[in-house]
Amino acid sequence: MKNSTRTILTEISVVTRDIEENYPELQKYLSETQSTLPKGDNQEAEINEEELKSYLQELKKMISEYKTKH
Repeated sequence: MKNSTRTILTEISVVTRDIEENYPELQKYLSETQSTLPKGDNQEAEINEEELKSYLQELKKMISEYKTKH
């Protein structure tokens, strides 16, 4: 796995934890989609970095929009 992919996954974890701890009402929107999961079996799994980036942006946008409404 590339370093940039690891960085994105780490950031997704941090943002997800922020949502769980500070915005529990948003947890129902955290269900991971197939697009964020590796494709293939465990030994040959591939992660699409662009899809991870998109998912991360969706999480950040969700928090941002929530903050502006509340």
